[in-house]
Amino acid sequence: MSKASVILYITVGILVLFLVSYSPKNKTDHDHHHHHGGGHSQHHRLKLRSSFNFKPTRHDPIPFDPLVADMERRREDKEWERQHVDHSHPELATHDPAPGHESQPEWEDFMDAEDYLNDEEKFNVTDRLISLFPKLDVSPTDGFVTESELTEWNMQSSAKEVMHRTQRDMDVHDRNKDGFISFSEYEPPSWVRNSGNDTFGYNMGWWKEEHFNASDANGDGLLNLTEFNDFLHPADTKNHKLLLWLCKEEVRERDSDKDGKIGFEEFYHGLFDTVRNYEEDNHNATHPYHDLPEGPAKQLFSQLDKDGDGYLSDVELLPIISKIHPTEHYYAKQQADYIISQADSDKDGRLTLAEMIEHPYVFYSAIFNEDDSDDDYGFHDEFR
Repeated sequence: MSKASVILYITVGILVLFLVSYSPKNKTDHDHHHHHGGGHSQHHRLKLRSSFNFKPTRHDPIPFDPLVADMERRREDKEWERQHVDHSHPELATHDPAPGHESQPEWEDFMDAEDYLNDEEKFNVTDRLISLFPKLDVSPTDGFVTESELTEWNMQSSAKEVMHRTQRDMDVHDRNKDGFISFSEYEPPSWVRNSGNDTFGYNMGWWKEEHFNASDANGDGLLNLTEFNDFLHPADTKNHKLLLWLCKEEVRERDSDKDGKIGFEEFYHGLFDTVRNYEEDNHNATHPYHDLPEGPAKQLFSQLDKDGDGYLSDVELLPIISKIHPTEHYYAKQQADYIISQADSDKDGRLTLAEMIEHPYVFYSAIFNEDDSDDDYGFHDEFR
């Protein structure tokens, strides 16, 4: 084989590798080109969420990229102001949206955010993954992103989203602008007021004074930002009073014979299924349940029934309350597991930068335009 032939083969090989490595960057009409696991190609266009869910009825995907999260946050602020502030609190309508968490181009520079996202020179998915990888790979810094690292990243992103929305809610309800919410200042959102007394909010006592007082960790009669955040998202609280309130609400909800506690039948028909489904979803379940109908339920019931009186009190529900009301950590881990399952080519349970670049749209699937593809990795359904 001649020297020229060897050089030609090497050149062609490098070219092929280059094209494979950078195939995510190819576009047609601003559409990104994605090679799915089966080898067939699809065209996708990145698109910010066009509608926002202001009711606690489902869990939206946690944004992976802080830049995209900030763009969506700004757009959501405008929608929020239009729906809630302009109509009910016109005096607040001129307030500026909260600033982003990351330095970036000004919002006015890309009013058409989809064009910005799909402009190769402004927002390159491969380059974004390269820049974000060192921020994920931190414990330890070893060239791999593990499930725990990705879960922690999702948790940080989720915490920013949740706190941003809480701050916005606080601005609306804090009428005297003292940085605290009193019970008299707080009123349920219009969707609760207008929906009658037989819906989720009223059934769970969501907007009642007992809930407010349980959220008031220091007992001063006012909720600061942290306490108000707990009030809006009690499942994620570290406040024991509020967790106990959740347990009391659970007893009220499940106590069909109204004796103030949960008997085995009340536990078995409802609560146990909820806990079992949580543990089946959670890969770290300590003892997977088997198919015998009442055996596992009786085992768990007896473990929880500390005083052995044959009933579960509110305090005795504390060990499983986080499995009844999934926390942000649950969703963060669920999303991390899903991403790794899609992008982990060598199935070693962790991601390299190369694997992330090879599967870029797993990380941006939450902002796929649903109309462009039947396969958007399931986030639109899985996290509803």
